[in-house]
Amino acid sequence: MSSYKILLFYKYVDVKNPGLIVNEHLKWCLQNDIKGRIFFAREGVNGTVSGTIENIKSYKLQLTGYPEFNDIWFKEDDADEHAFRKMHVRLKNEIVHGDLEDVSIEHGGKKISPEELLQMYQDGKDFLIVDARNWYESKIGKFKNAITPPMKNFREWKKVVDEDLSEYKNKTVVTYCTGGIRCEKASAYMVERGFSDVYQLDGGIVNFIKKYPDTYWEGGMFVFDERRAVIPNSKEELKHIAHCHFCGKPTSYYINCHNVDCDKIIVSCHECKAANEYCCSDECRASANKRKVFHG
Repeated sequence: MSSYKILLFYKYVDVKNPGLIVNEHLKWCLQNDIKGRIFFAREGVNGTVSGTIENIKSYKLQLTGYPEFNDIWFKEDDADEHAFRKMHVRLKNEIVHGDLEDVSIEHGGKKISPEELLQMYQDGKDFLIVDARNWYESKIGKFKNAITPPMKNFREWKKVVDEDLSEYKNKTVVTYCTGGIRCEKASAYMVERGFSDVYQLDGGIVNFIKKYPDTYWEGGMFVFDERRAVIPNSKEELKHIAHCHFCGKPTSYYINCHNVDCDKIIVSCHECKAANEYCCSDECRASANKRKVFHG
């Protein structure tokens, strides 16, 4: 039985004094061996943390002790150890940086459940499904037939909608992201730009793959912790859609090149990442400015 838990959570809500919460929260997490990343802002909270089962129980009570977060939705995964090395709690202007501060989440697309999305696929409904994540996330996994915009970061979403997706304003559009947070504003921006029938996948990919693996999700799910990727499917043909940069073997693992001056994200199998010293090329492997390799 796993002895650790990983939580993924967010909530858009008016927070009166986020700076005060940041200081209190960081202190509590450090005292209770909670690790991860949490962002607070006047518009809410966005976080992912890990800890022992008992400490995570305490953590949920601690965060929901704030009235603003008393009904927050925690998405949980089992783990054998911490998924993070450190604890970061930050005060931000946005809980996900997308230059969308002027967008109202009240305009967000209609929330669609995993069951409803599954039924849309099974019924052969005519709809467009759009990935609101970055290119390197969709490279290792995506929904069947999804449009995967080549975004370097979420700040490019406005450009994607205005230039690349504008021809689909009269189609049924379903947006998705890892846990749902980006789609709250991604779908709202589409609605505000005149898209007529916009949905957002409630709970994101995380919610869907837990209920319906081996269906319409293809490949691995990118995660921002030491696991790197989650592989939800048991069917071999659905496990991986990406291939190792070096040997071409199917894989969903990725690395940042350890040459700090490069830092390029590449897909690499475990054997090749070690053989190439976590670098993308011979030139980077020879660099004197390389990050330390953490084993484990």
